[in-house]
Amino acid sequence: MTESEAVVLYAEFTARAGAAQAVDGLLRDFAQVVRAEPGNVTFDVYRRAEAPDRFFVFEIYLNRAAFDQHLAAPAGREFNDALGPLIVQSGSQLSFLRPVEP
Repeated sequence: MTESEAVVLYAEFTARAGAAQAVDGLLRDFAQVVRAEPGNVTFDVYRRAEAPDRFFVFEIYLNRAAFDQHLAAPAGREFNDALGPLIVQSGSQLSFLRPVEP
């Protein structure tokens, strides 16, 4: 990934028993904040149909600098601090993606 390439990733995590609605609410609020960031292209939040406690977030940033700014934003730290006790994992499981070239 070069500095000018878009950063594409998804994050997954599972809500603890009884915490799915709280996670849902946090994500709805955080999505609005992230979508307003200047380098954000996409921040789409999903719940798995077959496992509604499992959340999937698809993200695209213009470039590495935009992604780094997203990571450094105070709102992200606040979100992660609030999310941590509500999920099974110790944090979001991130998977970075690259396009398949024709």
